Amino acid sequence: MGLSPLLNRAIDLAVRVAPTDLAVLIQGESGVGKEVFPKIIHQYSSRKTKPYFAVNCGAIPEGTIDSELFGHEKGAFTSATSDHKGYFEEANGGTLFLDEVGELPMSTQVRLLRVLEAGEFLRVGSSKIQKTSVRVVAATNVNMEQAVREGRFREDLYYRLNAVSVFIPPLRERREDVPLLFRKFATDFAEKNHIPSVRLTADAMELLKKCYWRGNIRQLRNVAEQLSVVEVSREIDALTLSAYLPQGENSNLPSVIKHEQSSENFANEREILYKVLFDMKKDMDEMKRVISELTQGQQTQYHPQNISFASVDEEYKSVQHEQVPETSHITDVEEYVEESFSLPDHEREMIVKALAKHGNNRRLAARELGISERTLYRRISDYGLEK
Repeated sequence: MGLSPLLNRAIDLAVRVAPTDLAVLIQGESGVGKEVFPKIIHQYSSRKTKPYFAVNCGAIPEGTIDSELFGHEKGAFTSATSDHKGYFEEANGGTLFLDEVGELPMSTQVRLLRVLEAGEFLRVGSSKIQKTSVRVVAATNVNMEQAVREGRFREDLYYRLNAVSVFIPPLRERREDVPLLFRKFATDFAEKNHIPSVRLTADAMELLKKCYWRGNIRQLRNVAEQLSVVEVSREIDALTLSAYLPQGENSNLPSVIKHEQSSENFANEREILYKVLFDMKKDMDEMKRVISELTQGQQTQYHPQNISFASVDEEYKSVQHEQVPETSHITDVEEYVEESFSLPDHEREMIVKALAKHGNNRRLAARELGISERTLYRRISDYGLEK
């Protein structure tokens, strides 16, 4: 239990629903600690002596997720050299936690719906119906209602999973829990590594509570562990702490960020990239206009503050001292814009760089890119990057 009424309400709801066999959908932002609640539900249920399995649906490639969840028969596909039990078979009588359930492909959603409705499933490559009794607890940071509207998630499955909904509030909405969590993370890390625990001064603790915590509990734990390792002094003041917090993470930031996100209403990271490229194109068009007017000898009122490219200022100075042919720079600018606005090229380059940075570790590369591992697998296949 924490000090926040919002968190305590979520915990109370999880404890109350635990003795039943109702499916539970846990919702909240990434990093709020959704993985703790299925364990609470399992421990307070009649299934607590039975198996408990946690499956990250977003980390399993689309081609193998049916086999992982429901099992397969020998010879069902090329690499199926023996029979394999899936999680629903292994967890029979217990609890199965499906994390990132919003990432499930449509074909798997159909199979999952049948398990929830009838307690039946088929192994991949088999026609023999298997029975199972599994309590399903799912979690997601996706807006499921929006996913249903967009056809990315089955509506009937959503209502089956959402028999009881538990919402975990973000850390910025329960700031009173920040001191407790920080002390726990610092103490746990110190005990594990046999070092003295770090302590925050009063002003440092106030600074910590004012942060926006975009990464929620995961980000707070990271800060506590960094301080424990890097700092020699075990007492941390506000000045020292500020070096470990992202720039702009203060109490005034949330309203600005929320306003920008809600007004733009980006659906995904591709739309964000489109906006960045569109803004770049506007800047380039403005630069072309200024250079064109200068080369034609027109008197133009120059407003450098309206142009984000510092190179325009240098171009302006050089034009004042020599005659520039009418098309000498404009053609180059036009060619640069056309070459740099290929979205697949940008996306492919970002994936290549992320893979190179993490030594071809696809899980770390997916985390770096802010996409699921299965999405990264698809992109790698689309761009022919398997080798």
